[in-house]
Amino acid sequence: MRHPARLERGSLLGERYRILSVLGSGGMSHVYEAEDLKLPGKIWAVKESVMKMPYEGSMEREAALLTSLRHPRLPQIIDFFVPDEDGYTYLVMEYIEGLTLSDYFKQCLGKIPVEQLVEFVLQLLEVLSYLHNLDPPVIYRDLKPSNIMITPEHEVRLIDFGIARSYKIQHAQDTVKLGTAGFAAPEQYGSGQTDARSDLYGLGALMLYLMTSGAYTEWIQGVESSIRGDVPRSYIPVARRLLRYDANERFQTADEVRKELLRIPGVMLSHSDHQMTLGGGTRVIALTGASAGAGVTHTAIAISHYLERRNFKVAVIEMSPRSQSFTRIQQIALGGKPVASSRQFAVDGVHYWKQSGRADILSLLGGSYQFIVMDLGSGQDQNRIEEFLRADLPIVIGSGAEWKQAEISSFVRTHHRYPREKWIYCLPLAAADAVDRVRRTLNTSRVYGLPLQLDPFDKEPHMDKVFSHMLGHLIARQPPKRSFFSRKKVYE
Repeated sequence: MRHPARLERGSLLGERYRILSVLGSGGMSHVYEAEDLKLPGKIWAVKESVMKMPYEGSMEREAALLTSLRHPRLPQIIDFFVPDEDGYTYLVMEYIEGLTLSDYFKQCLGKIPVEQLVEFVLQLLEVLSYLHNLDPPVIYRDLKPSNIMITPEHEVRLIDFGIARSYKIQHAQDTVKLGTAGFAAPEQYGSGQTDARSDLYGLGALMLYLMTSGAYTEWIQGVESSIRGDVPRSYIPVARRLLRYDANERFQTADEVRKELLRIPGVMLSHSDHQMTLGGGTRVIALTGASAGAGVTHTAIAISHYLERRNFKVAVIEMSPRSQSFTRIQQIALGGKPVASSRQFAVDGVHYWKQSGRADILSLLGGSYQFIVMDLGSGQDQNRIEEFLRADLPIVIGSGAEWKQAEISSFVRTHHRYPREKWIYCLPLAAADAVDRVRRTLNTSRVYGLPLQLDPFDKEPHMDKVFSHMLGHLIARQPPKRSFFSRKKVYE
């Protein structure tokens, strides 16, 4: 049942967020636009829900789930307010500019151009693949037009994770049957447990909805005659298979659907399929050392300034709680003057954050940075390992010296239970034969030797060439920009 909105224009939440307007309302929640009084000019979305009392923690689970996710097509969580005495609770998250797919559909009078339709489906497959490949997999369960945002750049963003769940292999069926009629898979009504194939059914329902100008969301007799005439007939078997009642007869993975669509003549990989664009959110690069003294801080700084020279807005974060490296850099940058109490300072356009924690990361992710580079040091406490694993690009720094190469292999063995498809490995000052040897040992080509760079703040052509190969899938090509700051020499 719909509950009355508690907030109105001018209301103040948590003595920080001032409500500007209502963005939307649904059966279970209201969403507001709010300005941040601590960060002037910053706008957030605030989701208001009412929990049954005693409090069961469902929205807190949503907050915890979203906080753990990192993908450019998902919103970032900034703040969470537990239920008050009336059960009202609030989630503060990234504000996504644009229209819901529902409103965009109406704007197009029910006929979204076929090229855009397929591009939206491919982007949804990208984020579903990410969610389904987590350990444990996350099942979205409510793929419908009002839960999908379309940005002005035609980028898809999934919103509202209110009924998402982690897949539990031992459960025969879901304990709660939730989803939107017409878009929910049959198993969401009690015939079995939802899994990745349930989301694929929802994608098929959405695809058919768009292909029939909103007339159908399930495959029934006569539906094929209602498919728009400009939709290629080769899309029909894809939608039909996605909508099979029996989950075993559907496509089994998002990647399988994507490959099938790309076989269709005329369906091309978009720019975002070739190369991640930055319009969709902040990218996180996390560096950790296989052992102490591997060169993590030096490499993190070098990467940060390389990205800044490529015209990106970059923050580099010191995550080792006992490290004094950034404090020494700040002292040198200030010419030996006393260091201010602020934990943030800038060198050549790169923002440095000293001794930061999880709360700082959440705040920065909701800001305007295009890249966050995390210096995790060589410690392996659980918090830092989690940040490493969540990063868009996790980098392990090790030694190329033959007598120390066992350390990087030991690091990999220690974390063998985690997926390593995204990991890359850097060996400062390593010879070519050492790089080849580590590649053979780890059975991966993603091992890079880093050349000598005495000053990580300055451009070094050989290092830039390596970074270009390492980071090419994360960045779009942009011309370097001139820096109007003096270069600061730092020695550690």
